[in-house]
Amino acid sequence: MNSDTQILFSIFFFSLTLSNIACVLSQGTQSDSNSYVLACGASSDGTDSNDRKWTSDSKFLTNSGNSITATAQSQDSSLPSTIPYMTARIFKSTSSYKFTVSSKDRFWLRLHFYPASYGNLDPSNAYFSVNANGFTLLNNFSASITAKALTQAYIVREFSLVPAQSGDLIITFTPSSDHKDSYAFVNGIEVIPMPDIFGSAPLVGFSDQSVEVNSSTLQTMYRLNVGGKFIPSTNDSGLTRTWYDDSPYLFGAAFGVTSQADNKTKIEYPSNLSQEIAPLSVYETARSMGPDPNVNRNYNLTWIFQIDANFTYIVRFHFCEILLTKINQRVFDIFINNQTAQEGADVIGWAGEQGVPVYKDYAIYAEDLPGDDELWVALHPSVSMHPEYYDAILNGLEIFKQNDTMGNLAGPNPVPSAMLLHAEATKKKFAPSSSRSKTVVHVIGGVAGGVFGIAVATAIIFYVSNKKKNNDGSRCSTSSWLPLYGTSHTTGKSTGTGKSTSSHLTNLAAGLCRHFSLAEIKHGTRNFSESHVIGVGGFGKVYEGYIDGKTKVAIKRSNPSSEQGVHEFQTEIEMLSKLRHKHLVSLIGFCEEDGEMILVYDHMANGTLREHLYKGDKPGLPWKQRLEICIGAARGLHYLHTGARYTIIHRDVKTTNILLDEKWEAKVSDFGLSKTGPNLNQTHVSTMVKGSFGYLDPEYFRRQQLTEKSDVYSFGVVLFEVLCARPALNVNLPKEQVSLADWALHCQRMGTIEDIIDPNLKGNITDQCLRKFTETAEKCLSDQGIDRPSMGDVLWNLEFALQLQDNPDGDKLISIQTDKANDTYAMHKAMLNIDEESVLSDEIDTSNTTDIFSQIVNPKGR
Repeated sequence: MNSDTQILFSIFFFSLTLSNIACVLSQGTQSDSNSYVLACGASSDGTDSNDRKWTSDSKFLTNSGNSITATAQSQDSSLPSTIPYMTARIFKSTSSYKFTVSSKDRFWLRLHFYPASYGNLDPSNAYFSVNANGFTLLNNFSASITAKALTQAYIVREFSLVPAQSGDLIITFTPSSDHKDSYAFVNGIEVIPMPDIFGSAPLVGFSDQSVEVNSSTLQTMYRLNVGGKFIPSTNDSGLTRTWYDDSPYLFGAAFGVTSQADNKTKIEYPSNLSQEIAPLSVYETARSMGPDPNVNRNYNLTWIFQIDANFTYIVRFHFCEILLTKINQRVFDIFINNQTAQEGADVIGWAGEQGVPVYKDYAIYAEDLPGDDELWVALHPSVSMHPEYYDAILNGLEIFKQNDTMGNLAGPNPVPSAMLLHAEATKKKFAPSSSRSKTVVHVIGGVAGGVFGIAVATAIIFYVSNKKKNNDGSRCSTSSWLPLYGTSHTTGKSTGTGKSTSSHLTNLAAGLCRHFSLAEIKHGTRNFSESHVIGVGGFGKVYEGYIDGKTKVAIKRSNPSSEQGVHEFQTEIEMLSKLRHKHLVSLIGFCEEDGEMILVYDHMANGTLREHLYKGDKPGLPWKQRLEICIGAARGLHYLHTGARYTIIHRDVKTTNILLDEKWEAKVSDFGLSKTGPNLNQTHVSTMVKGSFGYLDPEYFRRQQLTEKSDVYSFGVVLFEVLCARPALNVNLPKEQVSLADWALHCQRMGTIEDIIDPNLKGNITDQCLRKFTETAEKCLSDQGIDRPSMGDVLWNLEFALQLQDNPDGDKLISIQTDKANDTYAMHKAMLNIDEESVLSDEIDTSNTTDIFSQIVNPKGR
């Protein structure tokens, strides 16, 4: 079986699996205390194809007059049973169910949806919200859109709810007011008691913080039997969970190898591990990297998952060593979203012996930024530990979404892939009419899983027809089935020669930065070798490479499926190709050929400012060095605001976009969201709100009016971030402390700012310097832009603070310092008045190569 056939087989197998999943079962029955299994809209009790009893829901409605019952007009062949999916409870107004539950136990809540036509109701009009005991589970939810995007006929949503203190569970369905003729519906509801299998989880990126999971409501996002097959709920260990095959989520061609415990290896739960954590069949199979240590050292075993941004996720890893027997035989590192979750993971070291299951939980926060809708899990051999085998292993993986501080778990409706939409359009265009059409749909539905079978088949044909070979012999695809990479985009038009024609962008940047050929880029990265990858961001992968055979650079290659990447690519070139400044990261050149969008930057040897504050394992910076870095960043921003030919507003100022070269000079980076500022006749630019939560100017957020003072606000957050060594947002802190800006302002006004500064800095900052620094940051965070200082004033005050640090006797030196700061500001301002063309030729220094740029250590898109 060749590689294409294997891929297609996996695609079809995955599609069939999704379409034929057995109904999520429960071990409990209606006779069990506080356990409910309801067929909504059914007139009487019934039994499904697995002999499980479902009870009518009518007696649990608190206002049954607000609802009607209905029967689906058609039955998709992939439905596991007519019960509960062929009947539905329809709500045209807010309605609720009420259940008596234990006030001490957590419980599963499973909601079943079959988006079919009920009477004269259009399934595409069903938009609604679901609330359970104050937690928002779904908001503006469309089962029709979700089913189409996932190529499934029906949807099951599983939640783990905290104990109901009142002893009552109230589930409320509310049709959306934003859609005409909207209604809510549900086909089945399960309320099943469960043991509390959650505790606390360390927060990735924060060595001393953890998340208390047992006090949260969770949504099950993924549950995978890694290296094994689909496990139906009937084979689960008491909790009636469904476990899926992990292979559709693997990144690239690096599938590793799968293994299964032989008859001699007996899997036994240790006394401190509940058998309800996962079934034995999960621990009996595993996926590892393979037998070649040289290969394993140069790649990661990686899975990618679509998630909703602005939530904390609990990632549970299940391990059981089924082949090796000794400590330090197989040791590996665990990464989540390119951050180290665990160094030196040794399953035998954790479990004590072969065949003993163990699990580890980690928490990670996904920022609410465009492009941050993926969660990456990667394993890599721990070379530093010198294990006997350079390998990694994983048996099972679960990902749970944790409710936010507002009690919300709802995310947006998914977007169907471009391929699926293309297939649907093709199906409609060429669909035969009348009875013959119904026959064709019926036949394909029986094979491929229902109404989406034609879309699946067409998409696969489309996939094959677009497979092609590169000139170098490697295979590439202009489209893919799984939502990893889709159709590539280019700013130029493709020609038959494999080159792209000159575009407006190319002409615009001509003469301002270098236009690399794709061949040069491939040569500098060894044909985009995975061993050269140094980071992954919302735009795409970042490679370490060389140009002209010797100059070390950072090469950012676009993810072809990212529409946001096209805009960023253009903005980055158009902005940075015109700017050169000591404190701005340098764009060396770009490549737009064969559908590729590639940017080439200077290397930045010391990475981002954030990783030296709290996001990495590097030693903290002394106070004076932090202050000098802030001054450098302020100079770069001041140049953008006043020194370029037009005012430029960065719009995404944060510590990950302040980079440090080998001399620890600060450089502002990442201009993908930058905007040209208002002209002399304007006070602001009206534009859609973009940026990073925690740094957003509240006035800009409220009024959608952007000014350079928006950058000043963001920089004020950066100043407090530098002082306190904590993130701009930390959802695990008490509500009043979640926002650094709000908490720092509160402490500043209460005179307790010294209580929240980085403990490593205490006693190392002079009182005068600290007072000037915090006063400056406080002014930057003024609610209204007119009350904030200009970036020039911020720069002046930071220079002053630096002098007060060097000369604590500030009262005697104020006049001297004022003169010196004025001189510094005057010199800087004079430099800004240099003709921009001379800056382009004089300030660029391509020999000053540096290591890493904006999104390498913390690969987050905007």
